[in-house]
Amino acid sequence: MARQPDLATVIAARAGDPAAVDRLVAGYLPLVYTIVGRALEGHADVDDVVQEVMIRVLRNLGELREPESFRSWLVAITVRQVRERFRSRHSAPDELLDADLRDPGADFTDLAITRLELSGQRRETAEATRWLDEENRELLSLWWLEASGELTRDEIVDATGVGRQHAAVRIQRMKLQLETARAVVRALHRTPRCPDLDALLTAWDGRPGALWRKRIARHTRECGLCASAWHDLIAAERLLAGMALVPLPPAHFLSGTATTATTASKAVTANIPAKLGGSLAQKALAGVLAATAVAGGGAIVVANQQPAPPPAATVAVAEPVALPASPSATPQVSPSASLPPSPSPSLSPSPAPSLSRSPAPSRKPSAAPPASTGISAKKGAAVWKFTGSKAALKDVGASWYYDWGPSDDDVPGPAGVEFVPMIWGPANVTTATLKQAAAEGGDWLLGFNEPDLAEQSNMTVEAALDTWPKLEATGMNLVSPAVAFGGDTAGGWLDRFMTGASERGLRVDAIALHWYGSDFSKAAVNQFLGYVDAVHERYRKPIWITEFGLINFGASPRYPSDAQKVTFIKGATAGLEKRRFVARYAWFGLPAVGDSVDFGLYEDGTTPTEAGKAYRAAG
Repeated sequence: MARQPDLATVIAARAGDPAAVDRLVAGYLPLVYTIVGRALEGHADVDDVVQEVMIRVLRNLGELREPESFRSWLVAITVRQVRERFRSRHSAPDELLDADLRDPGADFTDLAITRLELSGQRRETAEATRWLDEENRELLSLWWLEASGELTRDEIVDATGVGRQHAAVRIQRMKLQLETARAVVRALHRTPRCPDLDALLTAWDGRPGALWRKRIARHTRECGLCASAWHDLIAAERLLAGMALVPLPPAHFLSGTATTATTASKAVTANIPAKLGGSLAQKALAGVLAATAVAGGGAIVVANQQPAPPPAATVAVAEPVALPASPSATPQVSPSASLPPSPSPSLSPSPAPSLSRSPAPSRKPSAAPPASTGISAKKGAAVWKFTGSKAALKDVGASWYYDWGPSDDDVPGPAGVEFVPMIWGPANVTTATLKQAAAEGGDWLLGFNEPDLAEQSNMTVEAALDTWPKLEATGMNLVSPAVAFGGDTAGGWLDRFMTGASERGLRVDAIALHWYGSDFSKAAVNQFLGYVDAVHERYRKPIWITEFGLINFGASPRYPSDAQKVTFIKGATAGLEKRRFVARYAWFGLPAVGDSVDFGLYEDGTTPTEAGKAYRAAG
């Protein structure tokens, strides 16, 4: 991570220390410039937006209540200014179509390639950023800095104004678009170029854009000669080590002298606590930028060559060893692939069951296991049919389980382990299915599965609210629909459902959550628990985590190592056990067979994976 001013500098600058203001602006200018430059793709507006950001920062610095949050605050201001510039562009399109505004000499990608000495797949990735949609360029500018260690995920969440899960999904979709753009760049640079591609490009004006990205990508998928463009793509995260901040060109923004800097800086910093005026802040910023450029300040010329942890490259310009392309790098992946897919065909809702079968009395165990077992009443498992499921449920120490269906016909459990039925989607809201769920389950009924995803139960909020009274009629305690992401987001699917339920007088007794982390470091524990805490803070109801785990749906490696899974399971379950408002939790999933071998817990009834051993010890 590039060296940036410390907390003492922020506090001193807030108090009006002129030297501290100089250090603060000079130290954070590369970060702001990199975010704006990548988001606006080197547009002539970049300089203006950077200056506007710094002016706003200086103008409002005196009102910053928490100096330790300065960087998050700065990034949020930067993103707001970028969005404002996007809006102004769209309101005056004719004025902004001047070719001079896309001067190749000012192209941020070219600048990055030159100043960071990029080559190979790093250069391809930088060039691919030209092909991203506007909203994805904004997100890329933040994620690139996260992948390089300059920002944290929390700072991205704060800057974008969305929940952690929503941010994760947006990032995964952006990365999929970036992978497509990388394949496009490869196909265009191939020598000799494919004749069929040349024919396709006769009408292209040479400017990167969404329409031509899609056309060229479609060609690469269908053309035997161009299909190699998708092969051996190294995960973008591995390419970004050590190349976060683009060094600013000398005197890039404003001309001036160190003398004018000193004079202007003193004039403005004396008034910071009283909130700066616009013109005075402009003078201070001009002085600081000019002095930095003339003096060639070390904070401006960023040389971040710190070695990154294996397996990433240890030198910023070194080319990593190519790895086989992950499934997510293939062109067949749709944007929805960034979201948790249905893990197995057995998870699809079952047709309405026959009522001729009498429910077995033994399927009405108590919610908690016998006290003498020492098993956590919270710990459960998400299960689909596999050999040894009953024995595995007992061995792992689960007190409850579910199988995404209204009955345990496919996955019968051992005595003393509660089965919790689910009404998966709208097709299951029938009298017969609801009656069976009430007979087979205990006191609780799980609501719809990921209604916010088209590939899952795919329900509007209104449709879910309209059918909810039928679930209430069972007399069971009801757990909310389990959204795929954004459970803590104001105006998100779950928030609108809960608001509607309150307005209609509907009963929701607990909140269900799903969470998947793509960060396999130790930080994943706090990311997960932070999301759980945020959702509880919003709704103040008991929380059921019915799916959670570490899976990177959009990049390679897709799954963590055994050691990383064990570390996460230990930390996450310990945190869940300590939180009184967490009623139940279930790892996704119990089977470690077939396509779930990399994340499941049990190979058969008696053979736990390393993750299975850690989960067995939880609670």
